[in-house]
Amino acid sequence: MGKKYYLLLLLVLVPLVSLTACPTPSATTTPPTTAPSTTSPPQTTEPTTTTPPASTTTLPTTTPPATTPATTVPPTEPPETTEPPEVIMELMSPQFAEGESIPAQFSCDGQNVSPLLVWSGAPEGTESFALMLTDTDAPSGTFTHWIIYNIPAEFSGLNEGVPTTAMVGDDIRQGVNDFGLLGYGGPCPPPGSSHHYSFQLYALDTMLDLGGAPTRSVLINAMLGHILFQANLTGLYP
Repeated sequence: MGKKYYLLLLLVLVPLVSLTACPTPSATTTPPTTAPSTTSPPQTTEPTTTTPPASTTTLPTTTPPATTPATTVPPTEPPETTEPPEVIMELMSPQFAEGESIPAQFSCDGQNVSPLLVWSGAPEGTESFALMLTDTDAPSGTFTHWIIYNIPAEFSGLNEGVPTTAMVGDDIRQGVNDFGLLGYGGPCPPPGSSHHYSFQLYALDTMLDLGGAPTRSVLINAMLGHILFQANLTGLYP
């Protein structure tokens, strides 16, 4: 009875011990519980590849190449234009130079004839010349020795000894000097003093229509607004 009971007890306990030593079927077959967020499918989001970043949509060709601002580039200089030469009309005499003594033959002490005069450099538009000779040191003020005008534009001088007449050739006219005579009257200062005698040549844009024998003041008034250029030659006497 005792043995049978012991054997029966072994038959019952051995399987129970084996069952407790081995993992239960539920432990081996049931996967570990995972968080719902990992077992659930990921939330649907816009694929990043469907909308490329803005920087990838800009092609290099859409950005114009950098250009140098116009203000940083010095402007191209226009070609130099040839300026018209400066008008320098000159009045000279082969018989005396500027500031030198006038030879006696051209004075009241000599033959009292006009000296040879030449000029150059008349400005464009010259139609005629007018010439005056004055003594700027006269005791009574400026003294007029010669008035001659309507000298044609093609002339480049006056010969020595111009006739003392109202008309010289077809166009040239002469006025009255302060001696009360027509044409040229040479230097004739008071004794003991040296005077400056100024030959003044005017390039005019017109011919002058003056009746009779004009004086210096009449000629000056007629020339107003018509003088293109003036050249001077000054000599001393004695």
